[in-house]
Amino acid sequence: MNDQDHKGIPRTTPRQSATFSQDVNSDIRRAAATGIYDIRGGGAKRRVPNFDDLLFMGASISRYPLEGYREKCDTKVTLGTRFAKNPIELDIPITIAGMSFGALSGPAKEALGRGASAAGTSTTTGDGGMTPEERGHSTKLVYQYLPSRYGMNPDDLRKADAIEIVVGQGAKPGGGGMLLGQKISDRVAEMRNLPKGIDQRSACRHPDWTGPDDLEIKILELREITGWRVPIYVKIAGARPYFDTTLAVKAGADVVVLDGMQGGTAATQDVFIEHVGQPTLACIRPAVQALQDLGMHREVQLVISGGIRSGADVAKALALGADAVAIGTAALIALGDNDPKWEEEYNKLGTTAGAYDDWHEGRDPAGITTQDPELMKRFNPIEGGRRLKNYLKVMTLEAQTIARACGKNHMHNLEPEDLVALTMEAAAMAQVPLAGTNWYPGKGNF
Repeated sequence: MNDQDHKGIPRTTPRQSATFSQDVNSDIRRAAATGIYDIRGGGAKRRVPNFDDLLFMGASISRYPLEGYREKCDTKVTLGTRFAKNPIELDIPITIAGMSFGALSGPAKEALGRGASAAGTSTTTGDGGMTPEERGHSTKLVYQYLPSRYGMNPDDLRKADAIEIVVGQGAKPGGGGMLLGQKISDRVAEMRNLPKGIDQRSACRHPDWTGPDDLEIKILELREITGWRVPIYVKIAGARPYFDTTLAVKAGADVVVLDGMQGGTAATQDVFIEHVGQPTLACIRPAVQALQDLGMHREVQLVISGGIRSGADVAKALALGADAVAIGTAALIALGDNDPKWEEEYNKLGTTAGAYDDWHEGRDPAGITTQDPELMKRFNPIEGGRRLKNYLKVMTLEAQTIARACGKNHMHNLEPEDLVALTMEAAAMAQVPLAGTNWYPGKGNF
């Protein structure tokens, strides 16, 4: 390339292409060298409009704030009040999302149960079945019923406090997950009824139904198995939230779990993670609108997941109309995943703390996303549970602090009127005013 421009002035800074960036070029070279698409775990790494693009206005003269910690701000939430004889009572509106045994180690699943129970909330099995560690340490355990049916049996269904039928996941709407052979140990193989050491790809849809009518039949079947005792959740990905929420409700769901594209996964195609689905922020208002149109808002509870990190995120999701949130990746980080103390070992794997997402390879130095016996020994489930409890406590306190500042005595009293948006995109997605105006795209005139 000529080192001078057309005027003869030397170029001082080489320009990188915005279209063919170093990351894009690296992906092209990898594809050309291997002939296979990239598989990884984690969530989307691209920036999309998110909760950071919203701000709470708080109270001053026109609104009356609550006084510090002296005035109560309730955080309790009940899930499954529509049909279940025994709805789930939670102390906080933050739950632990489904992450499978197989993707995670047994000690990690135990830690999730310990931490969630200590914080007064629920955890979820994920694909692969129910482990004694998780059931034994979870006071409230949601059993995921997935297209793969891995580890599914009626006895475990009856042991659950709720059942979550998974139709879609935020990181891979319309696609199935993957579990490489190196993570299919003797125990995982036995639980899932799979051959040891052989790569597996989960089904992308349930084998015995193809639409909402069949979903209604499946929900009734599960209610009969469990004697109508426990709530039935339906989990959907952030694809068509208005219609999917409507159909889930009409099929008889007690709770709708909506997972945006920032949600993580143990393993799937990178192209899915980055290019399929909608941002979590874009999904909430259409789902809430569907519930309102059906006269079911708050009667059928809405749980939002996908990129929830802090109490501020919790408060914003609830202000937009959710009843609770679920965390996955954040919970793993709280346990100790991607901890810089393992930086040297992450470097040996060709990555760095904070960027490690090759969970499917089973070589996690933290001992969390692995089935390697030696690596698992590094992780202490009691300490991990304590750390998760602390994190959930901090998130709850942060959310309460914001709610009090907005004059709310219950987290569910937060509302869109408490929010403004910093960008046009966030204003349009959340349907709250652009800061400094009373307008958002689609509303009409300023």
